[in-house]
This record gives sequence, C-alpha cells and structure tokens, in this order.
Amino acid sequence: MDELYMIGLLLDYYGQMVTKRQYEVLDLHYNGDYSFGEIAEELNISRQGVYDNIKRGKAALFEMEQKLGLIGRFNRQKEKASEILKTLEEIDSSAMSGKDFESLEKARQTVRSIMED
Repeated sequence: MDELYMIGLLLDYYGQMVTKRQYEVLDLHYNGDYSFGEIAEELNISRQGVYDNIKRGKAALFEMEQKLGLIGRFNRQKEKASEILKTLEEIDSSAMSGKDFESLEKARQTVRSIMED
C-alpha cells in the first residue's frame, strides 16, 4: 500500500485523535497535495514546523493503527466479504424457485454494498 493512500486511510480513521495542527498539516499535504512551503504560508508557520507536524502526526497515526488495528480489521472484513460474494456467484441458480433466487440476489447485493463502503 503506498504512503499517500495509507496516510489518507489513517487520517480517515484516526484523524480526530491527533492535534488539530497535525491534522491540518497532514490533510493539506496528503489530501490537498500542498508542498511544505505552501502549507507554511497557509498556516503561517515555518517549513520546519510543517515537517515536525507531519513527522509527529504520522508517528501518532501509525501508533494508533498498531494499537487499535481498525484498518487491518476493515481490510480483513473486505477480504471475507469478497470470499462470500465469490461463493454466492458460484451457486447454480438455474433450478431455484423464484423466492430462493430473490434471496440469493438480495444476499449478493448486500455483500456488494459492504464491499463498496
């Protein structure tokens, strides 16, 4: 998983658990694609301040993921949902009654919606 994607996920899950300044800096840099200089100018802080906030913020986010594991759990659940969908797709529905076919389709749609979230 590349750093940009991973930091984006970490911010989604744990962003409210870092300081407001760290969140602002990380969000601007990773989600807004701002350079250190642009962030420094935007927030009226030094480039060194931007660097320090990114370094500390990233460390805090990775530590939270290591302790709580929400992203790992989310990824495992998505993999399981994919396995369930694959199994549902393999079911031969040609001999099913209309009600059973509707139930199978409803299950497929539910699993697909889980995977899209």
